[in-house]
Amino acid sequence: MDPIYFDTETTGLRPEKDRIIEIAAFNPLTGKSFVSLVNPECSIPPETSAIHNITDEMVRDAPLFGSVAKEFSDFCGPDAILIAHNGDAFDRPFLQEEFKRAQAPFPAWRFIDSLKWARKYRSDLPRHALQFLREVYGIQANQAHRALDDVIVLHRVFSAMIDDLPLDIVLELMLKKSQAATRMPFGKHQGKPLADVPKEYVKWLQTSGAFERPDNHSLREEFAKIGYI
Repeated sequence: MDPIYFDTETTGLRPEKDRIIEIAAFNPLTGKSFVSLVNPECSIPPETSAIHNITDEMVRDAPLFGSVAKEFSDFCGPDAILIAHNGDAFDRPFLQEEFKRAQAPFPAWRFIDSLKWARKYRSDLPRHALQFLREVYGIQANQAHRALDDVIVLHRVFSAMIDDLPLDIVLELMLKKSQAATRMPFGKHQGKPLADVPKEYVKWLQTSGAFERPDNHSLREEFAKIGYI
């Protein structure tokens, strides 16, 4: 049951349309790492390249994901626990879509979303972005938004957050149903009791698609219970 920290860089934010252009992973038990650029068979939008500095020229001769999928699977092994920051909403769906496109079997990996862990067990913090957590835990800066650099930071951050908890206990705690939200967890009304949040703001969240994010499904249910949706 090896822990594998991983990260992806992509052409955009939609797993069903956009593509992975870089994938990296790190196994802290062996000290080995994996990183590969990926040819997405499409152009990388300039605004996306501005974030991670990966260009069309850099991926032109990179392997297609079908080849990378096998190498990544071999690196992780069949019984790995894959850990990513915002993995449930981003990296995992991208990975699943790419395996599907490549007609490659998706291994029976288990997943931990370190962002969800931070939100659940470090609710005292105002933000939970990886680079903010890096600063909180006094971890040295790196080249943010390149996959392997983010993976190394993630390993250090998550190790600090869970301390000496075994990963099977972490998995068990993450699978426990979160307590129902009683206060607004984000936005300009953060911290207010849900009943004190203006209905107009809740309607705006609904029409903007905020409640479609997996992390916000339970929040939508709580607003529905009090008749806001």
